[in-house]
Amino acid sequence: MSPALTFLGAAGTVTGSQHLLEDGARRLIMDCGLFQGLKELRLRNWAPPRIDPTALDAVLLSHAHIDHSGALPRLVRGGFRGPINCTPGTADLLRVMLPDAAHLQEEEADFNNRHGTSKHDPALPLFTADDAERALAQVKTVNFDESFAPAPGIEARFTASGHILGAALIQCRIGGRLVVFTGDLGRYGVPIMRDPEPVPEADVLLVESTYGDRLHPPDDHAETLAEAVGRAAATRGWLLIPAFAVGRAQEILYDLRRLEEAHRIPPLPVYLDSPMAIQATGIYATHPEEHDDALREAGKGGKRPFATRRIAVCKSVEDSKRLNAAAGPGIIIAGSGMATGGRILHHLRRLLPDEATTVVFVGYQAVGTRGRLLRDGARTLKMFGEAVPVRARIMASDAYSAHADQGEILRWLRGFERPPTMTYVVHGEPPAARALRDVIARDLDWPVAVAEDGRRVVL
Repeated sequence: MSPALTFLGAAGTVTGSQHLLEDGARRLIMDCGLFQGLKELRLRNWAPPRIDPTALDAVLLSHAHIDHSGALPRLVRGGFRGPINCTPGTADLLRVMLPDAAHLQEEEADFNNRHGTSKHDPALPLFTADDAERALAQVKTVNFDESFAPAPGIEARFTASGHILGAALIQCRIGGRLVVFTGDLGRYGVPIMRDPEPVPEADVLLVESTYGDRLHPPDDHAETLAEAVGRAAATRGWLLIPAFAVGRAQEILYDLRRLEEAHRIPPLPVYLDSPMAIQATGIYATHPEEHDDALREAGKGGKRPFATRRIAVCKSVEDSKRLNAAAGPGIIIAGSGMATGGRILHHLRRLLPDEATTVVFVGYQAVGTRGRLLRDGARTLKMFGEAVPVRARIMASDAYSAHADQGEILRWLRGFERPPTMTYVVHGEPPAARALRDVIARDLDWPVAVAEDGRRVVL
């Protein structure tokens, strides 16, 4: 049987990454992510699996972000018993992120049961901490650029994508065909992470398109951040930074330290209000093999590249609540990055009505998220069952995106020595995916199509 590929997620949307590879005798999936954003997408997380977990041989995981890894506990609960292959950096992050995601699921179910806010009785979590631990027990680490066999007769390799710690491009040879999946493609010349590595060839390529319809601004990488800190100091208010705990939080801390050293911002108190970000920052420090030259230089002589002059960490809920009584100016970095949950919501509810407050979004905001609503100019925001007025100054910087823009994607694609026979555009909202498809066809003259959800293609 000829090998085939089925798009089970991140096709027609920027979330829920999952792609099935099979050749009759063997079946594996590349990524196993949760859907986020719009309610109609989130409901897909609760639907029966589109593939039988017991029939899968292996998982190849590009990186630890929840929209790529978050469905692993549910897959294991459904009977999957094979290896979850990933890089060491990804494995370390999963040990933080999967239990945290399970805790949030259990916490939400408990809240709904106590307050009767669910149509289900009882409300149940999507998965539990026990499910997460079982998934972690099946993780098998593989170093970058090391060939391995996720299942008999299949050869795979991880290549650094430069997106976050541990993030990999997946190369998989199945049934005589070489399939390459970018996962999330990182950027060139940005702090902390090395540039994405080139891949010489592919028969079939899956390329992400999160920013496939735009270019990131060419300005100073930290210019918006410096402006926001300056406003917080001038208004003696709070600067709120909703940040992804993995990757973005570390980059923000790194740039705040650099701005302080350059005397471009005053050394305001900085509160890292995210247990996951605190743990992830420690994990980043233990993987110098993935650091770029600038980060290695910043860490010489025992210096702490992620520590500002007045940094404090909020490990407990009580630590976070104490910020309610603290006077500004100050900076709070908390999750989640799209304001879909986590501690940032409590700070937003308290501080959005205050004109002295500044909010900076430093990452992609998916359709349907509170972050997207605020970025698009919402004057009220529904949180915890109430309408919260928005009087704060809302700012955003795409310069902080960990995703390659259209030009950077094309730069990476031009590194192929032999172009793919077919390219499929995935992981993008429809306008972005279509725009990337069109520019690949025009500039590279490659056969290319936007992936369709649920479609099965013979390779």
